[in-house]
Amino acid sequence: MSLKNRTALVTGGNSGIGLGIAQRLASEGADLVINGIVPADEGQAECDRLAAAHGVRAHYLAADLRDPAQIEGLLHQARECLGGVDILVNNAGMQHVSPIEQFPVDIWNAMLAVNLSAAFHTIRLALPGMRERGWGRIVNIASISGLRGRAGKSAYNATKHGLIGLTKSVALEMAQTNITCNAICPGWALTALVQRQVDALAQKEGLDGDEATRKLLGLRQPSGRFVTTEQIAALTAFLCSEDAQEVRGAAWTMDGGTTAA
Repeated sequence: MSLKNRTALVTGGNSGIGLGIAQRLASEGADLVINGIVPADEGQAECDRLAAAHGVRAHYLAADLRDPAQIEGLLHQARECLGGVDILVNNAGMQHVSPIEQFPVDIWNAMLAVNLSAAFHTIRLALPGMRERGWGRIVNIASISGLRGRAGKSAYNATKHGLIGLTKSVALEMAQTNITCNAICPGWALTALVQRQVDALAQKEGLDGDEATRKLLGLRQPSGRFVTTEQIAALTAFLCSEDAQEVRGAAWTMDGGTTAA
């Protein structure tokens, strides 16, 4: 598999799953535009490391994905830097847990903007260039929360369900082209945020790290193992490959069997 001479834009790409995806795409030869909200020097330093490690070009572009005007600026800058976007990975997201009666309205609006509307805007802005070049890959990082519900996660469930619906619609619109659109639905992945949950449980209940991990996973994931960022990144790379040409509109679960039950 080679993505040489392709350019990838990864939103939320400066940490966690997004950074893992960026690293994998760079290892396959793709030039990178990484979007995030960290300071420009910090983001570009990570891009410089990726460029040096994999012999690709990499640029960091900050943008607030709640703002459609900034998203337009992001896509414009991506074209200016690297000539266009062949691979679009919509990874940026927000999470908040609260009963719906107490759910803060400003956070609801922000989650709709970042988790769902931002993908709408990046896709609509990236597609003309993909059509012109006759090739494109769109991968939306959704969640098993887009396939099922959980109490306290009204905004997250709603936005991830919406993201999967958007994925399917775009896939059908692009069905007779060389542009594909798919979603990945991870279960519980070991990110810095989840590690903090493990650490908090360990401290609260006097458990060691392995015991706390097993206890949390036992509530969530039948395999008893976390999904890793590397596994999600590998699936993303496959969906960007020629082998995945006829994978269209998938909501591909990677969840240790959670949704099989």
